[in-house]
Amino acid sequence: MPGLIGKKIGMTSVYSAEGKHIPCTVIEAGPCVVTQVKTIETDGYEALQLAFEEKKEKRTTKALDGHFKKANTTPKRKLVEFSDFEAEYKLGDVITIDLIKESTFVDITGISKGKGFQGVVKRHGFAGVGGQTHGQHNRLRAPGSIGAASYPARVFKGMRMAGRMGGDTVKVQNLQVLKVIPENNLLLVKGSLPGSKGSYVIIEK
Repeated sequence: MPGLIGKKIGMTSVYSAEGKHIPCTVIEAGPCVVTQVKTIETDGYEALQLAFEEKKEKRTTKALDGHFKKANTTPKRKLVEFSDFEAEYKLGDVITIDLIKESTFVDITGISKGKGFQGVVKRHGFAGVGGQTHGQHNRLRAPGSIGAASYPARVFKGMRMAGRMGGDTVKVQNLQVLKVIPENNLLLVKGSLPGSKGSYVIIEK
């Protein structure tokens, strides 16, 4: 799918023409530079590699620095591949927010906030053992039984237990574009997105 790389700025709200109060997320989308054009002859598939946000040259490896110089651009922080662009693009072309129109729908991928090691109540929505009587002591948020009997004498794979939560790649589909502000490269999208402020997101048409 064609798209852009962006950065989550934060949340705000707008009023619709009917007077409804709509929460929305502000995204800085692009401009993105084409740093590689992949073709079936050379790579086995067709795609465009886009780069976003400036990066200091001294913090860039020599290999990546040469890669960016081929595209006649400065070093960038984030690289993502996209496919199925309608228009033909060449190395070094700049793709702007004009790619996305108001009132259309987009899919946005981001990395959710990391929450560290969490128990089963927060991680999986367990209710806990419950019941304060009949000898239950400090069991309110416990997972309960996790195994079978002496056979199979093990815990099955996929058992919902305590563990590290968050930091996952999450895609939210069919988000409505409420407003496009091209002069500031800003996009207002209805609803919330995964990730913290300043995190990168991938916007797909």
